[in-house]
Amino acid sequence: MTTSNSNETKAINYGAMKDMTIHIEPLTLTEEWDKVFPLSDEVNHKKVTFVNHFGITLAADLYEPKAYSGKLPGIAVCGPFGAVKEQSSGLHAQEMAKRGFLAIAFDPSFTGESGGYPRAFNSPDINVEDYQAAVDFLSTQDNADPEKIGIIGICGWGGMAVQVAALDTRIKATAAMTMYDMSRNTALGYFDSIDENGRYEARTAYNKQRTEEYKTGTYALVGGLPKEAPEEAPQFLKDYVAYYMRERGYHPRSINSTTGWAVTASGSLMNMRLFEYAPEIRSAVLLVHGENAHSLMYSREAYKLLKGDNKELMVIPGANHTDLYDRMDIIPFDKLEQFFKENL
Repeated sequence: MTTSNSNETKAINYGAMKDMTIHIEPLTLTEEWDKVFPLSDEVNHKKVTFVNHFGITLAADLYEPKAYSGKLPGIAVCGPFGAVKEQSSGLHAQEMAKRGFLAIAFDPSFTGESGGYPRAFNSPDINVEDYQAAVDFLSTQDNADPEKIGIIGICGWGGMAVQVAALDTRIKATAAMTMYDMSRNTALGYFDSIDENGRYEARTAYNKQRTEEYKTGTYALVGGLPKEAPEEAPQFLKDYVAYYMRERGYHPRSINSTTGWAVTASGSLMNMRLFEYAPEIRSAVLLVHGENAHSLMYSREAYKLLKGDNKELMVIPGANHTDLYDRMDIIPFDKLEQFFKENL
């Protein structure tokens, strides 16, 4: 047996392996406009699909400016965590298209119109791959400049966006809006309130649940929002209810935000850290957060990890966490346009 340290790429002979073809999962897409925001007359819109490296077919909305010449810079948008493309991510994508970008808002694996089973699950490695598959798609469009690709992540997908930026060198600029570090939040709870004993109890409950679900062949959901927030509920819960459970942001396919996540979905985030290699990001990163957001700590901590002079933390006075989901008077789209045009 010989080994080599060469970086030369070699072909693999799969021999008797039967089929290495990626089988595209058929999806049923809703063709009528069913977003929580109106369609702009300044953009063209169409439904598209693409396949990630796990073989999961993702559904997306593609937005392009109605009038343009040459190749467009591309932006892939996702989030908030558990939301669908008909909500905040679609709003961001459409607005960026109005400003001269080819933009897609996609449903991540296991969510919305995208494929992947079981539903109501998440996985940080698959979610990172979802973003990379979106970059694959944008990079190969006839009207896109593959050297000018950026991403926007909202809420928990802001944290995923930073993680992707640490891996994918094709991404020239990343904007994380009202960011959550979902690995930290899952392990330590809100405001880092869970200690070692609490984490052990959480792991014990998680593994007990796995055993029960294996016995029954079913899985349970947890963490859905109430129709009305209790008076004594923390303000951020009231803000979530005001967005996800009202006409403002409610969408029937956003089940993770309304009905809940699979109980055992937390295992993939419980014992890992998203930002291990964040200090090695060489591309531009913009972190945008509300001054009154309970989650501001995550953007502040991520900002400390980033190196170089191509990072920025922008704090929006008076804004809470969900204001940056859809408040057109608060989301700094002029800043986003400037940031991406300067760095793509």
